[in-house]
Amino acid sequence: MNPAMSVVVFTAIAGAAQGLVVALAVATLIGVPMAGGFVAHALLLAAAMATVGLLSSFGHLGRKERAWRAVLMWRTSWLSRECLVLPAFIGWTLLWWVLLPADGAAPLWLPLGALVLAALLWLCTAMIYACLRFIQEWAQPLTLVNFILIGQGAGLVLASALAAGAGEEALLARTGPAALGVLLAALAARWASLARNAALVPRSTLHSATGIRTPQLVQKSMGMSAGAFNTREFFHGRTAAFLKNLRWLFLLCGFVLPALCAAGALAGGPGWLWPLAVALQVPGLLAERWFFFAQARHPQNLYYQVVS
Repeated sequence: MNPAMSVVVFTAIAGAAQGLVVALAVATLIGVPMAGGFVAHALLLAAAMATVGLLSSFGHLGRKERAWRAVLMWRTSWLSRECLVLPAFIGWTLLWWVLLPADGAAPLWLPLGALVLAALLWLCTAMIYACLRFIQEWAQPLTLVNFILIGQGAGLVLASALAAGAGEEALLARTGPAALGVLLAALAARWASLARNAALVPRSTLHSATGIRTPQLVQKSMGMSAGAFNTREFFHGRTAAFLKNLRWLFLLCGFVLPALCAAGALAGGPGWLWPLAVALQVPGLLAERWFFFAQARHPQNLYYQVVS
């Protein structure tokens, strides 16, 4: 609710890395001809992106040397499962790179394994938030749908930019239309989640929390005389106008403008439209992830948010 940039960067960059690997895996499985050197470089890029995401996720931890303990609760915690699946995804991507033949025609079990791990990673990451039923903005199926579509859309745009730059026309002929389609689907799903969240009626109110039924009940104090964890970590402190402007920013840069670039490239426009789509999408995805976290309204803010 007061998003750490380390988590914002992690969820954005790791999702794009997953999308890039999935694009390469599907292309390999359906027999799209690709140069071995191109596939190797793309796999290394995806592994590097996921590794940067993994390392950035440590940024908000107070005791980073204890981060390994996160895996101990894997039986019940989606966060612990994510901490196991992400290194496995990075390792599998590097294994694919190591075993990749010169002609790029990898054994089918390598791209199949990459698809399974990417799907598991999206599931684990999304369920960390979707399982929190007291956060109404997150506890919905669209949370998982958006994680998958946004990550896959970013990965396809990146794959198309790489293919355009390397002259991989066969791959670009598949990833280009797919990128446009997934971007439009991601835009529709994200818009649907925004509309749903805007119409939410909070389950907890000042009236239900206090038992006081007067219609003029107003919070006048933040619940304690000095700042503390509760006053810092559960609210972003930005204005409603800031959130409104940020929402339009991420919708434009994260979805609409990259989709227009993709449509222009597919209509015969210059190849530099694909790198432009990537450049536009980066700030859009970061803004979208920040907004996803910040939009959540924690019930504890009934006591600790307002200062007047």
